[in-house]
Amino acid sequence: MSDTATQIQEQITANDVVLYMKGTKEMPQCGFSSRVAGVLNYMGVEFADVNVLADDAVRQGIKDFSDWPTVPQLYVKGEFVGGCDIITEMTMSGELDTLFETNGVTYDKDAAEKIREANG
Repeated sequence: MSDTATQIQEQITANDVVLYMKGTKEMPQCGFSSRVAGVLNYMGVEFADVNVLADDAVRQGIKDFSDWPTVPQLYVKGEFVGGCDIITEMTMSGELDTLFETNGVTYDKDAAEKIREANG
């Protein structure tokens, strides 16, 4: 495994929820990253954010690691979940709630319901 792949593996192992994104959870640098970080922040999920714009090796490395061509990328308990469209669909269907519950990730269920109500 390359140094970058080892770094990524360590990040997703050390944190229950990791979002590889453009920018940070406080200051997203693209609309897709903003949407996923916004959902996680609104739902009160504790997550590590990795700014791929700060390191070109990680920016390409995460795409190679997951065999997924775009950022953002969400990992829960070491498993790749998906990008913006998948996370949006999972949020709207309630699948993201189930994923968090199954993996013991704390989140605000009322906030998740409010997202669905506002976008339903």
